[in-house]
Amino acid sequence: MQTREKLLTIGEVAARLGLTTSTLRYWEERGVLQPAARRSGRRLYGPEELRRIALIQIWQGSGTMSLDEIAIVLAGRTETGHWRDTVRGRMAAIDGQIDRLTQAKAYLAHYLNCPRDHPADDCPMVSEEVEAHFGHLP
Repeated sequence: MQTREKLLTIGEVAARLGLTTSTLRYWEERGVLQPAARRSGRRLYGPEELRRIALIQIWQGSGTMSLDEIAIVLAGRTETGHWRDTVRGRMAAIDGQIDRLTQAKAYLAHYLNCPRDHPADDCPMVSEEVEAHFGHLP
């Protein structure tokens, strides 16, 4: 058990890590976080919990993982699956996002360099792209 001096209240943790206490309570409700101890009904967190909270913030803040995915990764290997499968799935989704963003960037770069005043209306490349995606439109 951790010593009393190393444990922080939910309010102290929230202030230190830039969160609200309701967020920490929600994460507890969702099963991704548990306090190290409770004293007189107050949640107390130690270094291990602070590290877990930091990881949750990093993974959510980067926009790469949902809370459900984070719960799976934090749980490790379970009877129903393995955290590595979740990470592989997330990486595949990120690769798809990268591909879409790369394509979007190429479109925007073309628009910037297109000599036409209204590329959306009269650029041959834009017309070809529309036709490639949706066929000939009336």
